[in-house]
Amino acid sequence: MSLYDGKKVILLGDRDGVPAPAMEECLKSTDAEVIFAATECFV
Repeated sequence: MSLYDGKKVILLGDRDGVPAPAMEECLKSTDAEVIFAATECFV
């Protein structure tokens, strides 16, 4: 059982850092539900 099992998750990625799709891929092995994922440019 993981810390994220059964949780709803909002992912905000950074264009020059870790993008949201990469974080979403890491959470696929858990039971987390990604309800929003976006990659933005924070300048």
